[in-house]
Amino acid sequence: MRLLLYYTFKVLIKTGFFFYAKKIKISGKENIPKKEAILFTANHPNGLLDPILIASSISRKTHFLVKADVFKNPKVATFFDWLGMMPVYRIRDGINQLAKNNLIFEKCRALLKNEKALLIFPEGSHMRKRTIRPLSKGFTRILFGTLDENPNLKISVIPVGITYQNSSKHPSEIALQIGKPISANEFYNPEELHKSTLSLKQEVTKQLQELTVHITNDENYDTIEANLNHLAIDFTEVTTTNKLIQTNKYNDIKKQPKQRKSILKLLIIINSFIPYFLWKAIDKKITEIEFKDTFRYGINMITFPLFYFINSLVITFFFNWKIGITYFLGSLLLIILHTKTASSK
Repeated sequence: MRLLLYYTFKVLIKTGFFFYAKKIKISGKENIPKKEAILFTANHPNGLLDPILIASSISRKTHFLVKADVFKNPKVATFFDWLGMMPVYRIRDGINQLAKNNLIFEKCRALLKNEKALLIFPEGSHMRKRTIRPLSKGFTRILFGTLDENPNLKISVIPVGITYQNSSKHPSEIALQIGKPISANEFYNPEELHKSTLSLKQEVTKQLQELTVHITNDENYDTIEANLNHLAIDFTEVTTTNKLIQTNKYNDIKKQPKQRKSILKLLIIINSFIPYFLWKAIDKKITEIEFKDTFRYGINMITFPLFYFINSLVITFFFNWKIGITYFLGSLLLIILHTKTASSK
């Protein structure tokens, strides 16, 4: 039942991303072993959108850790549990809550022991900045704890870089780059755990800085990001963008012309005024910017097709089913045309 729910939800998520994103560039899927314990380590710029993007983009079923406060509602917590999501507790959740992580880490070790795939965001929190932050040692604790109990188990660590063109605009443009497997076994030395941890973190960090756009988080960060935004750089061209950052030759790049506002968007607003203004009302109440796209994706994925379906029933009632179906398909086509042609820069 859980497996059926997972793959059904995965199909729905992939369908939602088709309508949500102008393009999703996925590379490196050949780096994922078909059978083997895997720990995916990804950067985390965009709330719950990041784990569902990764999970829906790879063939293997993936369990993942997310921050505990999204599990506060018992019904939501049950649903997330069915999808393979597990809460991880931080100091901000309360000192007493941290002890619960021991049980979660035990579940993670059991998953790896059974050669499953696990996803962790080792930066510890989400943040919009285009930089790879220092990694926590939580993922190494899980890895080395598993190897301590199962010394003959082979575990691969696979870094994953997520890059959004503009996390605040719709439609979205995304690059998902899957790195080369890192053998956790080669780094594990029970006699020198601190050194093992540091070495593995450095290797994962190095790959993540190449798999997503990385601007060193220092006094020059704002200037570099402003230069890139001014040139309307395609951030999903990760390697090219990182080379530009390293060479600092912004004058060699021509500024891209501004895109005109699409008349398609106006038509969509007119045709979808209730779900559109519902989203605008909810948008104003979102206090954590990293969750803005998560709510936009989730709410719009439900309200827009539901609104079109209800309208189709009304049209069918007053006219006929052919006109009703034509309206429904035409509304979806309008969304697709806008999503695939509008600019997100």
